[in-house]
Amino acid sequence: MALESFKARISLLLEEMVNQPKDGHEVQEQLREKLREMRAMGLPLPADLVALEKRLDDDFYAQGS
Repeated sequence: MALESFKARISLLLEEMVNQPKDGHEVQEQLREKLREMRAMGLPLPADLVALEKRLDDDFYAQGS
């Protein structure tokens, strides 16, 4: 059940990113935190979310932050 709970929370975070782009950085950090929690629990990470995390990191570093 933990995996389904994480998926639901991540889905809500992604929806927030789309609906409230001005708060995008905060939502990105929350997404990263959820993925770290999943890793720590040994849960499988969906490949599309791993790819999204990488893209967010790449964008963050490309902006010079």
